[in-house]
Amino acid sequence: MTLAEWHAALNDFPPALFVASVVFDLWGVARRREALVAAGYWCLLAAGVTAVFALASGLLAEENVQQTAEVGRIVETHETLGIALTILLAGLAGWRVWRKNHFSEPERQSYTMVSIVGALAMLWLAHLGGTMVYRHAAGIPSDVLRTELRDRADTATRPAER
Repeated sequence: MTLAEWHAALNDFPPALFVASVVFDLWGVARRREALVAAGYWCLLAAGVTAVFALASGLLAEENVQQTAEVGRIVETHETLGIALTILLAGLAGWRVWRKNHFSEPERQSYTMVSIVGALAMLWLAHLGGTMVYRHAAGIPSDVLRTELRDRADTATRPAER
């Protein structure tokens, strides 16, 4: 498995877990259900851990991915945002661990606003990664891409099989 493939295998966890954390927290606070707030806590911790692995695999894969100028621009934005969001997740997780998952009302409001903005930024980060792969074929070596394009062209010119 290549480094880019490792990154692809790991990078879905942080956004899914971060968004799940926010949803569980909002739901748990609204319904006054500690079990849902606890689920938000554990999702946040898992998001933080998986973000470290996704970030590390992305940083290692970056040098092995053939890049056009456009892909390079997106990669730099993706990388910067990925580092910032990994730090944010670590900070939020540390805050919750330190407070033993119990916030005062002003803390809860601050935490909620930061986590919502962070989760939305994480979704934008995922969008950037998808743009690189699905619009610019980043991570696909040129020789593999040429073969794939030739095979697609051959398939398109053959009559449909029944």
